[in-house]
Amino acid sequence: MTARILAITNQKGGVGKTTTTINLATALAAFKKKTLLVDLDPQGNASTGLSFHPQERRIGTYEVVLGDIDIAQAVVTTGIPDLWLLPASPDLSGAEIELVNQNEREYRLKVALETVMSYYDYILIDCPPALGLLTLNALTTAGNVLIPLQCEYYALEGLSQLIKTIMRIRQSLNSKLEILGIVLTMFDKRSGLSSQVAEDVRQTLSDKVLQTVIPRNVRVSEAPSHGKPALLYDINCLGSQAYIKLAAEILKRKWSTI
Repeated sequence: MTARILAITNQKGGVGKTTTTINLATALAAFKKKTLLVDLDPQGNASTGLSFHPQERRIGTYEVVLGDIDIAQAVVTTGIPDLWLLPASPDLSGAEIELVNQNEREYRLKVALETVMSYYDYILIDCPPALGLLTLNALTTAGNVLIPLQCEYYALEGLSQLIKTIMRIRQSLNSKLEILGIVLTMFDKRSGLSSQVAEDVRQTLSDKVLQTVIPRNVRVSEAPSHGKPALLYDINCLGSQAYIKLAAEILKRKWSTI
């Protein structure tokens, strides 16, 4: 079986993108699915959130995307059964500039991952909060996109731009790219605004919006400072339970395969 590849992206920062990537990957691993998390964000927060601090990263996505090393040399074990990490190496922030003059620059990650596709069940890509060449590589590689959407006033405005970008990529670079779902994050049940945004998104995009909602949760926010996914930091908190439900719901969705 070939791995199902999921790009987790939103060009707006602070929407819970990396938190969702880490905890969804951990939940999939808990379901006995061999999962690779690819940290494609130069900030490297997904790597830090799995206890791989910048000083410990010598090789990773930068070297892989530039074609300097084979991906198998850069993948590391996380200590979590069935979960592996391709960390963000320190030089990744320069990749956008260096890729500009490269041949097939939009397909560098896709080519790199082809050699390990048969080993994993799921590959999750944590994208940068921008629609640059790194995100373009992720969307060209993936069959599916998960969009974390914060329940706030400007959410729908940025979402429409992202959906247009995905449609353009489908037309020109990756005809199989599909939106697997939109997940509402940082939901505050005490806030009328959160409820209104959630209602508006569901009315506009109906079945694209996943039923599972990720609540705003202190324990989830604390977990990265301990270098742990929330599921390991506090499995019983509301946020962790929501991510387990999200993984179960995602596993039942219809996936596009590359």
